[in-house]
Amino acid sequence: MGAAARLPLPIVSALLLLLILSPAAGRVAPPRMQPLATAALRRLYDTSNYGKLQLHNGLGLTPQMGWNSWNFFACNINETVIRETADALVSTGLAELGYNYVNIDDCWSYVKRGNKDQLLPDLKTFPSGIKALADYVHGKGLKLGIYSDAGKFTCQVRPGSLYYENDDAALFASWGVDYLKYDNCFNLGIKPQKRYPPMRDALNSTGRQIFYSLCEWGQDDPALWAGKVGNSWRTTDDITDTWKSMTDIADKNNKWASYAGPGGWNDPDMLEVGNGGMTFAEYRSHFSIWALMKAPLLIGCDVRNMTSETMKILSNKEVIQVNQDPLGVQGRKILGEGKYGCREVWAGPLSGNRLAVALWNRCSETANITMKLPAVGLDGSASYSVRDLWKHETLSENVVGTFGAQVDVHDTKMYIFSPAISVASI
Repeated sequence: MGAAARLPLPIVSALLLLLILSPAAGRVAPPRMQPLATAALRRLYDTSNYGKLQLHNGLGLTPQMGWNSWNFFACNINETVIRETADALVSTGLAELGYNYVNIDDCWSYVKRGNKDQLLPDLKTFPSGIKALADYVHGKGLKLGIYSDAGKFTCQVRPGSLYYENDDAALFASWGVDYLKYDNCFNLGIKPQKRYPPMRDALNSTGRQIFYSLCEWGQDDPALWAGKVGNSWRTTDDITDTWKSMTDIADKNNKWASYAGPGGWNDPDMLEVGNGGMTFAEYRSHFSIWALMKAPLLIGCDVRNMTSETMKILSNKEVIQVNQDPLGVQGRKILGEGKYGCREVWAGPLSGNRLAVALWNRCSETANITMKLPAVGLDGSASYSVRDLWKHETLSENVVGTFGAQVDVHDTKMYIFSPAISVASI
């Protein structure tokens, strides 16, 4: 007791943090402290639900990252595509940046269950089976995800898992699956609050840690109840590769910012970056805002054939670090000025007393976007160092009071504000 009492305060704080985050019997203890240091930050970034609503199954302490087949391939998938995608994630360096899940969406299964009511892979497209595919993906240091539905059928009319939860979860675990996306089609009119927990319990009973992604489309406000059911929950309908779809979904997901945190995340759907329907600036905005919102970063393009521009966006390590920051507080829209509020400021707290800020120009012309520092929760009289995450350079060590920049049409500039280190303190 005496020796422990003499430990330096930083070491004691670190030990407390380790205790907060350490798994116990497969569960993660919820944080027992207010994550934000100042009243100004707490007022703007409501964290009253922080650590209370999450599943705490040891997974999803930061938003999931990886790739999903649906946005680009839809039903045109096969085991060769999945293997080559795993290869590409490694060879491009994306896996090293954290894109570790290789997720198969709908259409992997045969149209009927087997003689013992088990799910079967479609042997025309997955002749080696899912277990062999999982082994291949694991051999690359990656994780395999699969898809099913909390209904009688999947959205593409393959067998669903409603009333087969225990059998299907056990099968997925036996195959070595690491992730389940669970959709909402053909649900027989049963409330999602009744349909989704049985699969949670079935997955937990397998003894294998399987990330549980609820795809309920936000119809019954899952942010209010899904935190103790899954590791992420869709807050919106499906995204499409258009500026309008992406911006609408960002706004809808923003509503639920206070309900996300380590262990459970709002999911505004997968990334469309690289699929061709938006400009480079629009894709950069898409990626920046998803990262700031602590959304899952699931690549939706063909990573085997990416352009250099797509790779530049998806591989921005500094933006990814905002998304994966261990504090886990979702960023949100703070200001909207100009015609229709198109000059937007989004921001979110980070660990180390830092703040991520995105200046998002949703106007139809180049715009100057300016903010007063107290508007985003910073001290208006203090000095801040400002780092530009897309230029990868520190712009200033002495920003006080206000900050602004010129932003191109539909583009986003993203920054981290850190307390400036005075000469006197060095």
